[in-house]
Amino acid sequence: MEKKTIIDYEKYNCSKIAEKIKTKEEISEIILKLRENNSTIKIVTTNGAFDLLHIGHVNSLVMAKSFGDILVVGLNSDKSIKSYKSSDRPIIPEKERAEMLANLEIVDYVVIFDELDPREFIKAVKPNFHVKSKEGYKGIEGEVVGSSGGKIVLVEHQIEGYHKTATTDIIERIKKLT
Repeated sequence: MEKKTIIDYEKYNCSKIAEKIKTKEEISEIILKLRENNSTIKIVTTNGAFDLLHIGHVNSLVMAKSFGDILVVGLNSDKSIKSYKSSDRPIIPEKERAEMLANLEIVDYVVIFDELDPREFIKAVKPNFHVKSKEGYKGIEGEVVGSSGGKIVLVEHQIEGYHKTATTDIIERIKKLT
């Protein structure tokens, strides 16, 4: 008879990961306490859909984390993605996308937001740095980030030596295979 392995998800995943996924209200309180305990702590935010997590996402998260101590990722909800991308997106539901991000060691917190843009998320966190890709940056976050003394940091989305890594491009490549 074949022996089956049973994975204890509580031991390996759920409790620690769930603690990293917060509401805007919760993250606001956490950041306030962190700053009360350490006046020099640097808080960094970034945001996106993170649908079909790929190397471009990971590289941008690594770059974002390099600007500070705590990385808070704003994650567009399924509702917001459907509003600004298409009714066929996202491919991966928000709960699963949040858990994937939370499983990355460099990500300290994940906040899911329903709005079409991240300004309310940014208001809740008041980051020292908000990191975005130069590609497609529209500048809507600038005023909110600056109002609490933070700075916008623009980074290269495409890393030399890698395929173009936009999720839409990956989806198109997959469609061509079928």
